[in-house]
Amino acid sequence: MTSEQHLAPLRMPNRLFAELAAGGGSAAAVAFLERAERARRLLLLRTLLGHLDALPTPLTPVAEAWRVLKEAAERSPEPVERLLLAPATGGWISHMLRRVHGTATGPPLWAEAGHLSALALSACVHAGTETALDIALTGGRLPLPGLGMVQLPGAKAGLTVGRATTAGGELTVTGPRRTTGSVRVTCRPLTRRDDPGKGTWLPLRTLTHAGPDGETPGTVALEDLDPYRDLDDHLPPARLDEDEAREWQRLFGEAARILARPGIPGPGRVDPAMIRAIVPFGRTGVSPPPLPFVQVSASSGDSFGGMLIVRPASALALAETLVHELQHSKLAALLHLFPLLEDDRAERYYAPWRTDPRHLTGLLHGAYAFTGVAGFWRDRLADARSIDAQSAEAVERAGYFFALRRLQSRLAVRTLLTSGRLTVQGRALVSGLARTLDGWLREEVPPAARDRARTAAALHRTEWRLRNVAPAPAATPSHLRFRPDRTSWPDTRTHGFATRPTAPRTADEHLAAGDAAAALVRYADVLADAPAEPHALAGWIVARTILEPGRAARRMLARPEELLEPSPRV
Repeated sequence: MTSEQHLAPLRMPNRLFAELAAGGGSAAAVAFLERAERARRLLLLRTLLGHLDALPTPLTPVAEAWRVLKEAAERSPEPVERLLLAPATGGWISHMLRRVHGTATGPPLWAEAGHLSALALSACVHAGTETALDIALTGGRLPLPGLGMVQLPGAKAGLTVGRATTAGGELTVTGPRRTTGSVRVTCRPLTRRDDPGKGTWLPLRTLTHAGPDGETPGTVALEDLDPYRDLDDHLPPARLDEDEAREWQRLFGEAARILARPGIPGPGRVDPAMIRAIVPFGRTGVSPPPLPFVQVSASSGDSFGGMLIVRPASALALAETLVHELQHSKLAALLHLFPLLEDDRAERYYAPWRTDPRHLTGLLHGAYAFTGVAGFWRDRLADARSIDAQSAEAVERAGYFFALRRLQSRLAVRTLLTSGRLTVQGRALVSGLARTLDGWLREEVPPAARDRARTAAALHRTEWRLRNVAPAPAATPSHLRFRPDRTSWPDTRTHGFATRPTAPRTADEHLAAGDAAAALVRYADVLADAPAEPHALAGWIVARTILEPGRAARRMLARPEELLEPSPRV
């Protein structure tokens, strides 16, 4: 592995592109994307090294750290390849390129550049080679990518310079003490041995799952230590409590079993081996109890196979999120290979899963991710129907989310196809999604679940327009003009309509129960006091169109903002 090696052009076989365009992707297709990401990462790293070559630093120069890393790679190529392809490594490279171009901030540049020495030390531990490097310590901490973190007891606070040596898989780190003198720690990271009870070595946590043979376990990094595990910013370690780590393992194991489905790979079907790292976000302990659904999740095109997730209480919710975020990783890798669209980055498109207008790239990402999510719920519906003692609630819930996500994704795909901004490859990709979704739209779903999904989709789009779109004068151009006072709003209906209420009380509950007449009365009561309240007005519009379908109803659904007073042009 060298930054100077010639990288042969990558040519994706048509069959692999077709798999990915359909919204899925076999292990071979994902492996091709990973090879492409490796090539891209080496090119970016070569660019970065050129920028850092003359950087003044109290640490080992980056050129020397890179030489050490390459020597370790020659001795032990596989683990060093894993280091290179780790999501956090991609995050570091891209973050550093933003630093040198002045579009990101962080600790002193020389300290962040010193992360290359940490990568080199990890490589040397794996290879068993000898080296000695001057490294950056933060409060006596030295994160070792892919291995864990060294903590020097009683070390000086803040950013300091230390020394690290390796030999035969053993690592010794020395740094300044808080008072006078120095402090030293020696450990063997690969065997996870340290001085018992002193906490000088924190190993990388991993999540295990059943392998393809059902016996050999696979592992996924549960990354709570690496400073570049976030989507951009440098982060301090946030070590999980033991109980929280056990909860992650329990939920991940259950989620992996949910996803373990024999047959042809397709949209919504994820082999956990495709995931490289999960970054727990926002909580380090089991208290307070988490929500049943995933509150926040995210991924970055710089960190292929990595995903940041706030742990939910439900394994089903975690499994859905794994599918969602891996879809983003696959599409990001495709965007690195092909120009899929011409995006002016103007945020003017309706995305059925967002409360704000989106740019075209964001809409494409959403369409690809939620096609995978629709496939996930399609499989859950099939599973629920196949159980001998069928759970009516499970069938209804899976049917609802399958019907909702296929409908929303197809709407986004139509917007993309009619935008006039897709390239040849982009049109081929989006047309593949359309074929998948068109086939799914013909599949049977429990009628009550299907109707709730249609209602929820109509409610979301109606409220989105009421909150975001400015009423247009009769002679205005057809393109949308947005309200200057628009803000984020809580989407309570997407999950609220998942099950049919048995004893409805609120207007939304009556509508979810299929009683549009009762809902209309209750929405009208709210609007009597607040005639333009968007949530109630959206409900009133949708309930009325259910009761009085026709041309006028379709016009009201298409442009609900016309019911509001025109606002100033923006």
